[in-house]
Amino acid sequence: MSQRAIRTVLSVVVVLAALGGLMSLSLGETAAYYKHVDEVMVEPGQWYHKNLQLHGHVVDKSIMRRPNTLEYRFQVESNGKVVQASYTGIVPDTFKGGSEVVLKGRLSEAGFHVEPNGVMAKCPSKYEAKPGSTVGGGR
Repeated sequence: MSQRAIRTVLSVVVVLAALGGLMSLSLGETAAYYKHVDEVMVEPGQWYHKNLQLHGHVVDKSIMRRPNTLEYRFQVESNGKVVQASYTGIVPDTFKGGSEVVLKGRLSEAGFHVEPNGVMAKCPSKYEAKPGSTVGGGR
């Protein structure tokens, strides 16, 4: 192999190694797994202290707010599996019992700790077509 070919191969290897290292460092701390509650609660120990986006439905009548604070405790359920969640902050208007939510945070032995601004809720009835209406303005 010629000197030029060796230099080219070494340059490519160095560049690829640098890019790989940079990607692993930058994604390592900010990457989050997107999981449903039932997937995580099968073996919760393997998910402790990892960044998660947790999907489920707020259990009816489980929302408790500490008086005169923005501290919330509630349960999130998916396919019969439930996790206790805690959050401090302002919740979206659509956050209520039965609403579909995605929570950003970390799971620990004490439950799921939601990070600031980590509650995303949607109200399905708000986006469903009304009976008798046509979707897309059909003729």
